[in-house]
Amino acid sequence: MSKKPMIHLAQFLCHGPSYHSLGMWRHPKTQYETLPWHKPQLYEHIARSCERGLFDMVFFADLNYISNTFQGTLEPALRYAAQAPEHDPIPLLAWLGAVTERIGLAATFSTSNQHPFYAARLWATLDHMTNGRAGWNVVTSINHNQAANYGTERQPTDRRYEQAHEFMEVCQKLWASWDDDAVVMDKANAVFADWTKVRRIEFEGEFFRSRGPLNVIPSPQHGPAILQAGTSPKGQDFAAKYADALFAIQPRKENAKAYRDSIQAGLAAAGRPADHCAILFGAQPIIGESEAHAKELQAEHNSLVPLDAGLTILSAHLDFDLSKLPLDARMAERDEPELHRMRTRFLNPDGSSMTLAEVAAKHGQSVGLPQFVGTAKSVADQMEEFIDFVGGDGFMLSAIHSPGAIDQFVDEIVPELQRRGRFRREYVGTTQRDLLRQTL
Repeated sequence: MSKKPMIHLAQFLCHGPSYHSLGMWRHPKTQYETLPWHKPQLYEHIARSCERGLFDMVFFADLNYISNTFQGTLEPALRYAAQAPEHDPIPLLAWLGAVTERIGLAATFSTSNQHPFYAARLWATLDHMTNGRAGWNVVTSINHNQAANYGTERQPTDRRYEQAHEFMEVCQKLWASWDDDAVVMDKANAVFADWTKVRRIEFEGEFFRSRGPLNVIPSPQHGPAILQAGTSPKGQDFAAKYADALFAIQPRKENAKAYRDSIQAGLAAAGRPADHCAILFGAQPIIGESEAHAKELQAEHNSLVPLDAGLTILSAHLDFDLSKLPLDARMAERDEPELHRMRTRFLNPDGSSMTLAEVAAKHGQSVGLPQFVGTAKSVADQMEEFIDFVGGDGFMLSAIHSPGAIDQFVDEIVPELQRRGRFRREYVGTTQRDLLRQTL
């Protein structure tokens, strides 16, 4: 019998009071009184715990807006902490790079409202500061609130990805504008760098111009590892060309498998090896002392999310005001274009459509991530069953309270997966890409 592949693990975070769970900030076990969400000590604790658990990375999502999409007002987003407020996660990566040694450190940064020279310089610097452990989650920003914050209007999906491709092309040219051996530091002859090994890029495209070269020397990974979370055909094409890892939200195994198969086909068409893009599926573990206790913990957590909170965050992610629809609307049967992108999150396990009220409740509890509920053994069973059916590479974990739920997973599930031969016992390699490609 062939050995089953290793499962990769990453931890989803936000630099804010709530992640995927809008009940997190209210949860009785969340320790924001002693480890405030807006202070770096909380994330230092989490990163060290995840490194002790040999995770591939800690991953910070980011939004540059407070949504007014639901009911046309800021009130519900602020009332329920619907991914608001969110502080910039980028400075945290440098902090965490100084207090960890091996774990990858990733964050979201949009191509929609910045110039690629700044992004290339920023991420090359972060890659140096983390000794090759930086990861950039490339997004194109679909919410009108974010566009308005930068004085622009939201662009159609195709247009955003056309710009993103050009953005990445400029970044890659800038990262390659220095040869690896350009820095010679010849003290005797007063030559720091060989200027013949540093080039201008002279890029002129539809969206951007950049003369170059970059004023940062080649970083350990020659730019960060690239992460992506696109689900649209354009997003999947972008991921197949550039991504070292994908974060995917697919509640049903059947849809997760179809998504993975589509990404694998895209990688093959792009001429990239299948193992050069790890697919990490979102999951929300809830671990109890018994099956009954775990279900009690699940019910306790889910009850902390008011329905309007779920409607608020779902409206923000769709950029569509769901107060316009009746709560009994069958979401998978709707024909509004804004709703199509997340259609797989509207389905029951049997493939039938959930109502708006059902989808909103689940979205507020986990943003559509499947909840794996049970003892340490049964949660590990569920994770194995999911990944073996889908054929993916691992999971992006999302906590129901902070930081204890993360510590519990490291202490209870990681040893269980190691006993089964499904999780690493040591880090192999030094960079973020090394970890994502580790198989043993």
